[in-house]
Amino acid sequence: MVELAKRFIGKDCLIYTFDGSHQFSGIIKEVIDNAVLIEKDGISEAINLDFVVRIREYPLNKNGKKKSVILD
Repeated sequence: MVELAKRFIGKDCLIYTFDGSHQFSGIIKEVIDNAVLIEKDGISEAINLDFVVRIREYPLNKNGKKKSVILD
């Protein structure tokens, strides 16, 4: 998962955890030692990759803007 997460460095992403109750969004800044550092609105947050199930880029609408509603 560490190698896959490194592909998203610098991109705005959604990160899902295995329990389904937590979803994180932000720009991935760093991936080190089985953790990912994301930043959103100037606040940094570290997430343990042992609990991550899915990482994907934030979806965009047809105009290239962020979607306001994401149904997964």
